[in-house]
Amino acid sequence: MPSLVATDLDGTLLHTDGTVTAYTREVLTQLDARGVPVVFVTGRPIRWMDALWEHVGGHGLAICSNGGIVYDVARHEVRTALTIEPDVCLEVGRILRRRIPGTTFALEKTGGFALSEDFRPLGVVSPDIPRGPLAEIVDGTVVKLLARHDEMAPDAFWHLVEEHVGALVTTTWSSAGALVEMSAKGVTKASTLGRLATELGVDAGEVVAFGDMPNDIDMLLWAGTSYAMENAHPSVRRVASHVAPPNDRDGVAVTLAGLFALER
Repeated sequence: MPSLVATDLDGTLLHTDGTVTAYTREVLTQLDARGVPVVFVTGRPIRWMDALWEHVGGHGLAICSNGGIVYDVARHEVRTALTIEPDVCLEVGRILRRRIPGTTFALEKTGGFALSEDFRPLGVVSPDIPRGPLAEIVDGTVVKLLARHDEMAPDAFWHLVEEHVGALVTTTWSSAGALVEMSAKGVTKASTLGRLATELGVDAGEVVAFGDMPNDIDMLLWAGTSYAMENAHPSVRRVASHVAPPNDRDGVAVTLAGLFALER
């Protein structure tokens, strides 16, 4: 049996409406009782996580911002932050504005969110969120630099961003739109999960991982046992060793119940 479970959240553990079912909560509770750590590995920033803890368990560790942060759930504090150097953020911004006109930016930080003056959020954001030129909003706490284009197709934009700045940062994407997520060079869900597993005395071969989007690929390739959700992006299904039922049918929980012979 696996010694550690690593699971993405959106499109994977969570239903499409963002909820966690009673059955999934029960499976996670049974694993906790057996002493099997479950690490939530997500592209979400910390600020999008608070409402989930009561559903997925207020203990253990979470990897947020695509590996940029390790968060101690019980203590509600950042345990590790792998930030992007301010000079690198600014250089990436200069290159992408020049090579891909129309690119706008947002910053995920250890303590919040900031937007370039021309970034148009898809939803309602607080008027208190800082806005301005990158040079004014970048600092040493940036864990994820977001680049968006309102007119390009997602795949095309991602490949162009990777072509132009892939030597400076690690690029990936997990949304339906043309939004590229950039972490410090070498920082991925897999790299941070690997360091955490080492701390816990767990080898990659003892880990089972679940995901659905391209930002999960490195993690699925690293883990000894990997599952793409049935609803996963085609690129994810190509690299995973197994396919789990879709997220809206509790695919992670159903698979874990089978792997660990849990009671239903």
